[in-house]
Amino acid sequence: MEKNTLLHPESPLPEDERDGTLRPRLLAEFIGQDILKANLADYISAARGRGESLDHVFLSGPPGLGKTTLARIIAAEMGVEFIETSAPALDKPKDLVGILTNLKPKSVFFIDEIHRLKPAIEEMLYIAMEDYALDWVIGQGPAARTMRLPIPPFTLAGATTKAGMVTSPLISRFGILCHLSLYEKADIQAIISRSAAIMNIVVEDAAAQKLAACSRFTPRITNRLLRRMRDFAQVKKLPAVTLSVIEEGLRRLEIDELGLERLDREILSMIIERYGGGPVGAENLAISVGESVDTLEDFYEPFLIQAGLIQRTSRGRMVTALAYKHLGLSAGTADGLLWR
Repeated sequence: MEKNTLLHPESPLPEDERDGTLRPRLLAEFIGQDILKANLADYISAARGRGESLDHVFLSGPPGLGKTTLARIIAAEMGVEFIETSAPALDKPKDLVGILTNLKPKSVFFIDEIHRLKPAIEEMLYIAMEDYALDWVIGQGPAARTMRLPIPPFTLAGATTKAGMVTSPLISRFGILCHLSLYEKADIQAIISRSAAIMNIVVEDAAAQKLAACSRFTPRITNRLLRRMRDFAQVKKLPAVTLSVIEEGLRRLEIDELGLERLDREILSMIIERYGGGPVGAENLAISVGESVDTLEDFYEPFLIQAGLIQRTSRGRMVTALAYKHLGLSAGTADGLLWR
């Protein structure tokens, strides 16, 4: 099927059925994070050369940058099984025991949100990571005894958006530390080109540049926006995603030239309007905008700080002069704050 026919309304597109294919499967397909990739390639090559499992990998960074994807790639490059779970799903020690005792040798065991592990499960992981064994208590009271269960050598890949909440004893047991940072604009444009090719759509160069500038330098957001722009182009019966489609689409999604969404601007406006530019505590700010503190700190604040629009201080959050400029205000102005 030709590229432009996919955008024709008479050619049905199952909604995002190709989304799974947007994830790169090998390091060579992974765009950006060049130093991290180069180091991982050497670690993997060395481990395979020795016939050993890869050392445990700790992946940290803001959401949407590819931590889970990298964990999958590690397993693919090592040619081993990939087992995935999240820390909240590991409710009791027996949950962890069941997974670890059924692992195949050299498997990659991925735990997302590893900062949320319960203490009892985390302590079991210490022995598993170092000695490839589990201490399991059998019986109760005076008859209780500890039995050590051997488990096959494996690679624990732990991912978190809150590295500071992971305990030092746990972090110290990871041999490979990988921090993913926000992507460069050129890398985001390359991701747009790759995703567009996989989705079999055409994106004009000017449109790709505009989309990259509004994507928060985050691949997950980039691909989400690209899919929505594809929808707008399809409805307009256009053979390609053009600059005008991007501009109208961003307006309809209430996303501005910096990539700020409506709630981002509301956060800035709230700090200025109700709190005189700050400082204001995270809990008060979260209540004011109707979001949870975790959502505010994990999703919205990182980019606002990275963009230089707010700063954290010991007394709370404050907007910067750049925030006033972006909202078209002078310092001290509290009129016309919400973007329309």
